[in-house]
Amino acid sequence: MPAPDAPPLPDAVTGVLAGLRRWPDVEGADLVAADGADRLLLAELAGLLAGPGGEALTRPGAVTVLDDAHGALALGALTLGVQRPRVWQDSVVAERALDANAERLGLGGAFERQTAGAPGAALLPAGALDGARLVLLRLPRSLAALTELAEAVARSAAPDVVVLAGGMVKHMTPAMNDVLGRCFGAVHATRGRHKARALVASGPRDVEPTYPVSEQVPGGLTLWAYGAAFAGPRLDRGARALLEAVGLLPGAPGAAPAGPFLPAGATVLDLGCGTGALATSVARAFPDARVVATDVSAAAVASTALTAAHAGVGDRVETVRDDAGRDLPGASFDVVVCNPPFHVGAAVHTGAASRMFRTAARVLRPGGALWTVYNSHLRYRAELARVVGPTTQVARDRTFTVTRSVRSQESAR
Repeated sequence: MPAPDAPPLPDAVTGVLAGLRRWPDVEGADLVAADGADRLLLAELAGLLAGPGGEALTRPGAVTVLDDAHGALALGALTLGVQRPRVWQDSVVAERALDANAERLGLGGAFERQTAGAPGAALLPAGALDGARLVLLRLPRSLAALTELAEAVARSAAPDVVVLAGGMVKHMTPAMNDVLGRCFGAVHATRGRHKARALVASGPRDVEPTYPVSEQVPGGLTLWAYGAAFAGPRLDRGARALLEAVGLLPGAPGAAPAGPFLPAGATVLDLGCGTGALATSVARAFPDARVVATDVSAAAVASTALTAAHAGVGDRVETVRDDAGRDLPGASFDVVVCNPPFHVGAAVHTGAASRMFRTAARVLRPGGALWTVYNSHLRYRAELARVVGPTTQVARDRTFTVTRSVRSQESAR
């Protein structure tokens, strides 16, 4: 158990944190690669390593790092003397940021990466946790995501495992303690530092896995969701607005004002697929269409694969875990549908959406269309016209706007 007053971080660790970059994640003056929660967790780890039995935590495989944002926890732990920690990250952007930072520091290959299980299986495989004595965890924003991770640790880690779960105080809630308390016999909070706090959990309980979950939504579609998938098994309002605008929900007016939604035999990209509502709805409505669904999140990709499979279109919906479509070939799609995020982590930021618009311009064939739904106050229409091509407003209310952007020859070059 961490000491009441964890020691200050060694200079070597603070130097590592100062040199980290977010790339290829969105970068900006208000966005950092290592925050107070990372520093607090590493200080608590340093206290454990300096205490009784600390040497055992340095052995290969004794420490597992979950959802490291840009490598601060894994690389900080290595600098403190932990050998070959196991690392699992939901986001492929986080994986690539960790890899890039590790290479710059000469630590490439010093940790053991774990990948998500197959759709329908546990998202966090037992191999990521088997025998782990300590788990460092960045508290996710979603209680569902925290539940899934906590259940996995309780089921698969060593009986004496200790979980250090940290976050910035402004993003933490008492419900996080309750989630950990359902999975562990003892939970307490450390003293706050760096505007952050850590929850310490031990004594794993015998718990059954909760995820994935499913729910039937309007249109007769059943959505499947792992814990970290945006909106869970519910149809989020943005996706619903887009489906209504293109006539894929019962009673919707269709897309006549903006031209036909889908040409015959089209290749369609769902960019940022979430739980697969858009990709699966398109595949169900257009049997001759080929659909590719991509997302940065392992939870989202696995959720989409399950949604499509249970809808009977799994053979026509290809799922790809990718960074805003970065690895997709250019000029390869007739239509792109996109319900972009308007935040990066906990910060409101439009950088992720802008990257997705640039991807759409690159992967659309000349004359192809990007259908986008976004919060009306964001006013993306001018950016879409500049990046993709002529943009028409299809639907708008106080909350959401749906647009159709046709790829121009200029954006094709």
